[in-house]
Amino acid sequence: MPDRIDPAPHRIVLVHGFTQTGTTWAEVAARLGGLGAEVRCPDQPGHGGAGDVRTDLTGAAARLAALADGTPATWVGYSMGGRILVSLALDHPEVVDRLVLVSTTAGLEAEEERAARRAADEQLADELEAMGVAAFLERWLAQPLFARLPPEAAGREARLVNTAEGLASSLRLAGTGTMAPRWHELHRIDVPVLVVAGAEDAKFVALAERLHAAIGANATLAVLPGAGHAVPFEQPDAFSELLVSWLSAVSR
Repeated sequence: MPDRIDPAPHRIVLVHGFTQTGTTWAEVAARLGGLGAEVRCPDQPGHGGAGDVRTDLTGAAARLAALADGTPATWVGYSMGGRILVSLALDHPEVVDRLVLVSTTAGLEAEEERAARRAADEQLADELEAMGVAAFLERWLAQPLFARLPPEAAGREARLVNTAEGLASSLRLAGTGTMAPRWHELHRIDVPVLVVAGAEDAKFVALAERLHAAIGANATLAVLPGAGHAVPFEQPDAFSELLVSWLSAVSR
């Protein structure tokens, strides 16, 4: 890994996925902070300390822009966090210096598919409220999507801080089916972009390839060998090394 982030200090904001909190990024944040970066890991609406915030993806992006207080940063978004950052980069470009999208999408294009996903997330939210967070997390993390995520890296303790009401609101307001597709706008993102997926996550490798192509020449695609969906948490060392190397390269 390069021994510093150039220029330093530089603000890096890590945006977590569904059921996580900002503390889920602890290992990656420690690696980046040790290289002189100012690292922030804000809780997203419906999660952690923002568990009582009720808003959609657009509102979540506006909230991040307000938290940035006019200071451009490198924004790193995983899964749900990546979808929030697509909105941030398109709607609030003044606070985006560099962008990293991990295991994410720019939306479902077919209205029928979006409607089906919204219905599925509504049912999931109902079940979450009925069973509680602990039981829901056992079910959530047992999905094939997280098959390569070791139990000790799953961040269960951080996830258990969440409430059923907060997570259910996130599903209903900011689930994938609620996102208006923004593929046709991605060419407007003119800052350096790193698009990341795990090689064992075929669905999101295909989405990453499409994001890379739609953004254009300012985008770099990285597919990490042996990783699944939860790339930064399955392989924090490899992910941090990739991120720092890319930041150093685009800062020259």
